[in-house]
Amino acid sequence: MAILYVSVHGGHSGGYCGHASDRLADVVARYYELGFEWVCLTEHMPSPSIAMMAPEESDNGLTVESWRQNFADYMSEARALQVEYAGRMDILVGFETDAYSGYESAVASLIEEHQPDMIVGSVHHVHDQYIDFEKARFEEASRLSGGIEQLYCDYFDKQFELINRFEPAVVGHFDLIRLLDEDYPHRWDVPEIMQRAYRNLDRIRELGLILDLNMRAMKKGASEPYVSEPFMKYAIANDIAMVPGDDAHAVADVGGGFEEGLSVFAARGGSTNWRKPGIGRHVGHRSMA
Repeated sequence: MAILYVSVHGGHSGGYCGHASDRLADVVARYYELGFEWVCLTEHMPSPSIAMMAPEESDNGLTVESWRQNFADYMSEARALQVEYAGRMDILVGFETDAYSGYESAVASLIEEHQPDMIVGSVHHVHDQYIDFEKARFEEASRLSGGIEQLYCDYFDKQFELINRFEPAVVGHFDLIRLLDEDYPHRWDVPEIMQRAYRNLDRIRELGLILDLNMRAMKKGASEPYVSEPFMKYAIANDIAMVPGDDAHAVADVGGGFEEGLSVFAARGGSTNWRKPGIGRHVGHRSMA
């Protein structure tokens, strides 16, 4: 049986993301050209402060207000594309979270204002330092944690907090913390790290969430997608849904890494009976009290 092409996390574009390129309409058109059955458009949430903006955003003179308006424009265009492709390719309109200081109220506000179909719950910061942007920031986060093993623990603790607070339909690139750590396979031998990671996976199963089988790792030269081998095997053994996400940031990224990533996934016994996020499911936020 042919494997259906889907993406549970993607659709970043140059108009709405400072480190992406190409128009959103062109990115979506490429999904359609490649025969995707359905896609989730999950642009990054706007930063609630200048300090938390990516360098390319603040360097371009964007303000908190202008970035929030830019996000509103994204939601409007994404909804229009959803209507345009109806009956040909299903599109779910959502966004991707961050987890820096103040994210709780920022995410809740965006959900309330824009009523997304779904959200991807992602952690890109620990101690308000990017852990996937540049080595210096990763090392500063490690210093603030008191060492790299504790950094991994802090990352999974932050992810657990995010999962419990928002119950995102999709948990984004589960082990992104490994990106700038060439020795990451050794971290999976540390009991304190693994206990936290398995705790998070158990919670994902309990809540019926989906793991983003994120193929962007393959594009960056990794030998396996996010989710790494021990977590992928655990998810397979425990019936935790994993669904591909290309995390596309340009037209050329659409479907990138799928062939290699799905080969790894199949070799480990993964099911390609992809589960689609339910519209409206898990976007409701918990009380801030």
